Amino acid sequence: MPSSPVRLVVAGAGPAYSARPGALGSAYVVRSPNGGLPVVLDLGQGTFPNVFRAARPETLAAVLISHLHPDHFIDLVPLRHYLRWELAGRVTLPVCAPVGLEARLDVVSGEPGFAAGVLAATPLRPGAVPLADSELAIETAAVTHRGESFAFRVSLGSGGTGLVYSGDCGRASDLVPLIRPGDTLLSEVSFGTGPPPVPDLHLDATAVADLATRTGVANVLLTHLQMNYDPAATVEAVRGGFDGPVRLVGPGDELEIDVG
Repeated sequence: MPSSPVRLVVAGAGPAYSARPGALGSAYVVRSPNGGLPVVLDLGQGTFPNVFRAARPETLAAVLISHLHPDHFIDLVPLRHYLRWELAGRVTLPVCAPVGLEARLDVVSGEPGFAAGVLAATPLRPGAVPLADSELAIETAAVTHRGESFAFRVSLGSGGTGLVYSGDCGRASDLVPLIRPGDTLLSEVSFGTGPPPVPDLHLDATAVADLATRTGVANVLLTHLQMNYDPAATVEAVRGGFDGPVRLVGPGDELEIDVG
């Protein structure tokens, strides 16, 4: 089946904390090939300006939040301010997230009803995520991390290849139901060359390589590497167990991903 390239813009690809210059939280803009509305996968600390440059918030189909850790959702705060004050509340943006997002934002801001009127929160469930005015099709699967956490698959909904984003994931096997042969895997590799210091929290290079080989993905994009692991050694460790292309992504990267 013919595929079409979506554009993946990496607005941020860091972990919860890092001393690496320019490190930001997680955020990815996915733009469809034929002009449909883009989506944002996660919106972690410091990423709002990069997301804004890639796709103005009023042009988005939705923001999808994998889990309620600040490095994946906290820049919903400046997004809310932009929608509230710059656009005077004229735009309401769908936000698909685990249960409890609105209460979490209320606590962070100290303002009850902080998201009301501009961020329309919808609880995520495993399966398809309906989107209006976008040709992108989104599927979700629950993954092991802390609390309710999800991974995403982005495609054109025609049964072809897609982009699978792990979010934060402590068991690689949780991602198998989302992956089809030929997909691009955008995977966290927080624990670098490994071994994981704690179980069921994040992945290391061995887990990512084994998953990629077992599921037949076309290539691997690595993200969310913690600060004390060597980037080059981590990439080489994944390459040692997976024959396809492997790279570590960072803020400012733009890639074309074949999806169907």
